[in-house]
Amino acid sequence: MCGFALLCPMPLLGMTRMTLHGMYGPLVVYLLASVLAFGLYWHDKRSAMRRDWRTPEARLHLVELLGGWPGALLAQQLLRHKTRKLSFQLVFWGIVTVHQVVWLDYLFFQRVYGLLLQAPPA
Repeated sequence: MCGFALLCPMPLLGMTRMTLHGMYGPLVVYLLASVLAFGLYWHDKRSAMRRDWRTPEARLHLVELLGGWPGALLAQQLLRHKTRKLSFQLVFWGIVTVHQVVWLDYLFFQRVYGLLLQAPPA
């Protein structure tokens, strides 16, 4: 649980800042994706114990990338699932690092955020 507590301040500060400016999207996406990620991990753990059809790792990583990494991290710690496979963990921590860098940028530099605002409409 210590890892979870250490990784959440930046996203929480960033989302607090966004909600104060009326932008609720990231908060909703993180919450929904985290609940979905936890559910997918729980289902995959149950399937593994029953030797049933498993959730593809790519699907787990996609949900983590879309903002569900906090739910995935909680599930890994509470369910003790997907914690030993090195290749899975490398991708997972890469996704967490990308999210931390984006929030760090948003809170202190706003370079990525500025680029997104300047992007021409599609």
